[in-house]
Amino acid sequence: MTPILSALGLVLVLEGLALALAPSRIEDLLAFFARLSRDQRRMMGLAAVAIGVVLVAIARLFGQAG
Repeated sequence: MTPILSALGLVLVLEGLALALAPSRIEDLLAFFARLSRDQRRMMGLAAVAIGVVLVAIARLFGQAG
């Protein structure tokens, strides 16, 4: 449970920093996503999930090496 809370906390920190430091860039990014088709957004989401799974697997692999 602790790793899940740590991961969620890190996500909130990163999201909060983006919103606090560059709110206009976030608006630009949201406008960019709004111009994409639903299928393009879906594929970007699936790619993000796949990259996230790979990163977690790599982190777990290196975490067990020590």
